[in-house]
Amino acid sequence: MSELDTNAGSIEARTIRKMWIRILPFVLLLYVVSFLDRINIGFAALTMNQELGISSQQFGFLVGIFFVGYSLFEIPSNLILHKVGARIWIARILIVWGIVAALTGFVRTVHQLYRARFSAWSGRSTLDGVDWVAHARRLVHRPA
Repeated sequence: MSELDTNAGSIEARTIRKMWIRILPFVLLLYVVSFLDRINIGFAALTMNQELGISSQQFGFLVGIFFVGYSLFEIPSNLILHKVGARIWIARILIVWGIVAALTGFVRTVHQLYRARFSAWSGRSTLDGVDWVAHARRLVHRPA
């Protein structure tokens, strides 16, 4: 093994380590916030169901509606991710998700809440997939 190969391996190892040190805490934070977003509807239901007149069937549909948006938009979102890059796409996801989550507090009917939940989860469908982490890793391992 030549000195050039050893040096290239060392640079690659340092680059990968640095990437994971920078990306992993961010990914962990996003997953925690994502989990909180998923379960907060259960806590809100304690008072929200009475205020909006939501039946148990409507609440069940409300809890499950985000899977529809997620399922419909996961593949197209990942395709766009690979075209525009992880940095831009994750920023877009977080901005849209934040706006929709903030606007969810202003809903007056169960149908508006359906639209808000569907929009929030269809807009952030790539975030739960680990494909964007794999995309960032491919950038490091790009052939010369």
